[in-house]
Formats: sequence, C-alpha cells, structure tokens
Amino acid sequence: RDMQDTFYITPEILMRTQTSPVQARTLESHDFNAGPLKMVSPGRVYRRDTDDATHSHQFHQMEGLVIDKHITMGDLKGTLLAVARNLFGE
Repeated sequence: RDMQDTFYITPEILMRTQTSPVQARTLESHDFNAGPLKMVSPGRVYRRDTDDATHSHQFHQMEGLVIDKHITMGDLKGTLLAVARNLFGE
C-alpha cells in the first residue's frame, strides 16, 4: 500500500493495513511434515480512505490459506459457501 494510505501512530509504528502478514508468519512456522496448512486470518484493518457508501477507514478483513496436495477450485468454492452459510445462514 502507498504510504499516504496508511495511518501512522509514530514514524515507526503503523496501524495494520491488511491481514496478509499473518500468512507469511504462519508459512514460516508451519511443519509441513506434520500435515497440510489450513488457516484463516480475520481482523480489523485501517486505511486512510474517505468514508462513503463503499469505503471506510476501518473495516474487517478475512483471508484464508490452504496448502495441500490435490486442492482444487471446487475446494475453494465449498469453503466459501460454508463460510457464507455460517456467517449469514442459508
């Protein structure tokens, strides 16, 4: 993200602009000999946006990551449907 899109607390400390760094830390620490990697990373993120009907300076973001053999787009579709049904009902 551009520096001007970010909220800085101090020159060295900023508010989280995305949840993606969780994936990198999880990849570094995961033991793939123990099995596949399956993770979800929800959280609040903050961006210097002008609030309107489709933008907010603070919102919730959720990312997922699965690394395994024989994963297909069908697995992604099934996972997204299950998440949507759990969050919003049938």
